[in-house]
Amino acid sequence: MIAEDKVTEIFCIADDFCKEFEHEIAKNAVKPGPGARKRRRKRKMSDAEIITILICFHYNTFRNFKHYYQLCVCAHWRSLFPETFSYSRFVEVMPRCFVALAMFLNLACFGECTGITFADSTCIPVAHVRRERSLKVFRGLACKGKSSMGWYVGFKLHLACNERGEILNFVLTKANVDDREPQVIDTLTNKLFGKLYADKGYISQTLFGRLWDRGVHIVTTARSNMKPRIMPLRDRIMLRKRSVIESVNDMLENVAQIAHSRHRSVHNFIMNQLAAMAAHSFFQVKPHVNFDFDLDVCPQDGQLTIWQ
Repeated sequence: MIAEDKVTEIFCIADDFCKEFEHEIAKNAVKPGPGARKRRRKRKMSDAEIITILICFHYNTFRNFKHYYQLCVCAHWRSLFPETFSYSRFVEVMPRCFVALAMFLNLACFGECTGITFADSTCIPVAHVRRERSLKVFRGLACKGKSSMGWYVGFKLHLACNERGEILNFVLTKANVDDREPQVIDTLTNKLFGKLYADKGYISQTLFGRLWDRGVHIVTTARSNMKPRIMPLRDRIMLRKRSVIESVNDMLENVAQIAHSRHRSVHNFIMNQLAAMAAHSFFQVKPHVNFDFDLDVCPQDGQLTIWQ
């Protein structure tokens, strides 16, 4: 179980952000007309408390959010959260914090681009492929797709991270969306620069030129039926370090609970995805690349040099 000191740390960061966020919202809000009734009654639990509870769920060994809320939050963390909702009320109020959680993830949890970025996608199944026709919660949203593990019904999460294992951006799409879709790539690489290392699923001459014009150089491995090409030693080494993004996906699936088939509403599914990625930013140990030596290109002769 997560220590109470870590819960307090997450709450302090979330509370400071929520206060600043509410101040900006109130400053830019439309003023009500004369005679309009103003409702300013506050809830017993603040947005920061709800965000903290959602994030801390991905630290624990609970596989069911109801058991986690009733047995952990309401029982063991009574001193941390003195005014708690009932479980049904908490589930009802939780989607109202979507905007605050999304902004908190974007502004306080995402890392910074360093010029070295890894991109990959992972599947998020929500039902067994044989139960596709009986799907109710995600009817019309989830689609059937195929990954390296076989067919599944659900969605696909496209991620971009730096060499320190920090998530830079994400795109959530249906399972049948290609990784090279222009809208997906444009959103995923919106604030990126430098080198982007990806797998064979991103091989496309059109995609290479599209990103090159935006200052992003995508580097991918070659397929078996492609002609061999000359690649700098730096890019070859960094392609071997592409396991960083796969380790991030593994932590989101196994340490956090970004993929399971117990969702009962679309809103709670989206909140679970955002909270899992926010929890990843607070993990003490993240997959990263250890640079024992630096690779650089000598500007005089353009040759690749290894600086010890």
